Amino acid sequence: MNKTVTFGEIMLRLATPGHLRFVQTDNYEATYGGGEANVAVALAGFGCDSYFVTRLPGHELGQAAVNTVRKFGVKTDFIARGGNRVGIYFLETGASQRASKVIYDRADSAVTQMRPEMVDWDAVFKQARWFHWTGITPALGENARDCLKTACEAARKAGATISCDLNFRKKLWTEKQAQDVMNPLMEYVDVCIANEEDIEKSLGFKAGETNVESAELDESGYAELAKSIREKYGFKTVAITLRESFSASRNGWSAMLHDDAECKEPVRSTRYDIQIVDRVGGGDSFASGLIYGLMAFDDSRKALEFAVAASCLKHSIAGDLNLVSPEEVLKLMESGGSGRVER
Repeated sequence: MNKTVTFGEIMLRLATPGHLRFVQTDNYEATYGGGEANVAVALAGFGCDSYFVTRLPGHELGQAAVNTVRKFGVKTDFIARGGNRVGIYFLETGASQRASKVIYDRADSAVTQMRPEMVDWDAVFKQARWFHWTGITPALGENARDCLKTACEAARKAGATISCDLNFRKKLWTEKQAQDVMNPLMEYVDVCIANEEDIEKSLGFKAGETNVESAELDESGYAELAKSIREKYGFKTVAITLRESFSASRNGWSAMLHDDAECKEPVRSTRYDIQIVDRVGGGDSFASGLIYGLMAFDDSRKALEFAVAASCLKHSIAGDLNLVSPEEVLKLMESGGSGRVER
């Protein structure tokens, strides 16, 4: 039984074509995506019985968002309909030393006005094996926080494993606001997924002398960080993504995992040197890969390697969604990533 559930906001993504700047473009490429929706799509692609819960307007833009995840095999039975707005984000894709930029237009979106009673949470989590959420959802306001807490309580009651990608967004709330809300929610979390900035901003823990922008990683600092938050919150598993930003176009990509099983001491994955097509959704692809790996393999090291390889492939795909199969991920793990043409 591999029923998985995610809850959060899906948004309309309006991206400038290619690498055009906002001030250059006279048209935008429209797609849909959002942290938890991205995870739901990837898990469906891996063969899971994947459910996505959110609230969307009944008009055509809301239906287009539903159609997007449904097209990729996600179950939409528990999406509540109502409200007037679909959240929007505008994306300018960077290159070389020019960073990508995101502008949000998501105030008063349908999910921010969602109340817990709009969804039958016991039905949502019936026979569910896994529930995933991100720190973006509670940043959307009191209503979203109430829904999330209700979802966590229902997932815990159903016996599902609960994972959280901390995903701090400074455009949505302050560090103090994040820590005041996120710390109490950690009591529901079994698997914590984050990068070093997320942990510092959301939970108040800092990783050594790491300087990501100069591509310098203090591995021992990350190991101590993983141990510290496991001890503090009682997480079963902590996974920290490690990104070395050489430029907007080229990153080093790996991760570290610490758990109760194979990795009682933190271990680091294979490191990939990636040329980036689209970075958005990279963390979500890691999260979905880890969730699938922890369910599919009796080896948390292999689950970590699967997550990093899946996310490596996502960086080569335009859009938010990671549209790869388990076979493609396993092939990358075995080959090391030559990129040779398949004939």
